[in-house]
Amino acid sequence: MTVLRRLTAIVTASVLVSVLTFGAAGTAEAKTTVKTFKNCSEMNKVYKGGVARTSSAKNKGGKTKLKPFVSKELYDANKKSDRDHDLIACER
Repeated sequence: MTVLRRLTAIVTASVLVSVLTFGAAGTAEAKTTVKTFKNCSEMNKVYKGGVARTSSAKNKGGKTKLKPFVSKELYDANKKSDRDHDLIACER
């Protein structure tokens, strides 16, 4: 009976280690897929209304025609394109 318990403990530990290892690798891959754009013209081809950091970000420049795409990771990668620092990059 103790051999069976040891074998179960070893298998359980192996499964946990592999899940944690492959789970962390999948997370790292997701972070590297965020696209960085050279300028607003490039970004607006993909995201017509620009990119907002949060859904509660308000435009300082007045009314915009299009609603921005919300993504913290994408905004952070393209923060240089937010000239008025209102947490919306390349708003239109």
